[in-house]
Amino acid sequence: MAKTTLTAVRGMNDILPPETVAWQNLESAFRAVLALYGCAEIRLPIVEQSALFARAIGDVTDIVQKEMYTFADRNGDSLTLRPEGTAGVVRALIEHGGLRGQTPRLYYLGPMFRHERPQRGRYRQFHQLGVEFFGIASASADAEIIALSARLLHAAAVPARLQLNSLGTPQSRAGYREILLQYLRPQAEQLCSDCQERLERNPLRVLDCKVESCQEISRDAPQLLAHLDPESAAHFALLQELLRSMGIAYEINPRLVRGLDYYHRTVFEWVAEGLGAQGTVLAGGRYDALVAQLGGPDTPAIGFALGMERLLALRAASMGEELAALPHVFLGALDAESLAAIFQRAEELRARGLRVISAGPASIKSLLKQAQRSGAHYQVLLGADDLAADSVLLKEQEGLAQWQGPWTALDQGLMQLGVDFS
Repeated sequence: MAKTTLTAVRGMNDILPPETVAWQNLESAFRAVLALYGCAEIRLPIVEQSALFARAIGDVTDIVQKEMYTFADRNGDSLTLRPEGTAGVVRALIEHGGLRGQTPRLYYLGPMFRHERPQRGRYRQFHQLGVEFFGIASASADAEIIALSARLLHAAAVPARLQLNSLGTPQSRAGYREILLQYLRPQAEQLCSDCQERLERNPLRVLDCKVESCQEISRDAPQLLAHLDPESAAHFALLQELLRSMGIAYEINPRLVRGLDYYHRTVFEWVAEGLGAQGTVLAGGRYDALVAQLGGPDTPAIGFALGMERLLALRAASMGEELAALPHVFLGALDAESLAAIFQRAEELRARGLRVISAGPASIKSLLKQAQRSGAHYQVLLGADDLAADSVLLKEQEGLAQWQGPWTALDQGLMQLGVDFS
């Protein structure tokens, strides 16, 4: 009977070298930018109590009703693979007292999980970088976190357009909801099946549907911006003023909404070309009521998340393949007598910051093949006779440069050939 080949779960992909190099480069660039804004990293559990997401996201959203990976553990507790990061950050701050008289700026980086149809740039296990600012109600926090998001996209070398909208407060939005329903109900049969299903429970989602028939209907819908309460309107005006002062271009998109219940006032997205309907690479907004909703003190907050897979796809399209730094030198032992010397010298060079591949014992032919495959700039093959005579040949693999001298002075030879030990 033939053995069944085991494969990864559909929509949950392996990330292998050399692709991991691009991930590492982007993550390092992001961490450097985040440090400029005083953001500290938080690392969250991948599994949370299911009630956290039902309370935070809303139990009538598509995520909770259709997309979460939820299961009962051995004790019968309902647990869920995290579909997003904001709820977990808030839970952690409440649990550990991180909001008492503080205004934390936190970021997380890691996998999220949603059971939806895999497509380009959208998977069942996907990775997000998320940033959350707490404790500042002013539009100044909105402007600063948007400036941070712009700098992250610049670091990723991905051009994108900033879109803004304001959802007002839950109270003003409730009044707008009735106005919107009066407009949409007579046209319900022309909406897509998803929008027909969400019409009564979350009609604002119709406004950002990507189906053409729904977009045509939403173009003439009453605009939420015309029904903002005075404080939300002033908040949105100040945000725009601050963005202009920083030279950050934006466009107002009155159909920009959020699928999660906890957002209000400012919402924003960065939209890039090249991913079709899934062109949003970063999205966020203000959620001043969420902390209290989850049992914490009244705390204003704003945050965003970006999809790493989508961003990396766009980055690769413009930059091409990103390669790992090649080894400086390959050290090969020709026999058992020279093996210990090779490994000792390899560790000495690594301690000084050089990238070294060591191998052997093996034949000259085998070691030359290994050296070539390693991609190292230089190679040394050492045998018992070379060790006894304290003499080796250091050769450039893709050139003619070489150095011959004492094995004990190999570091000097490397420096003479241009290797920078600093």
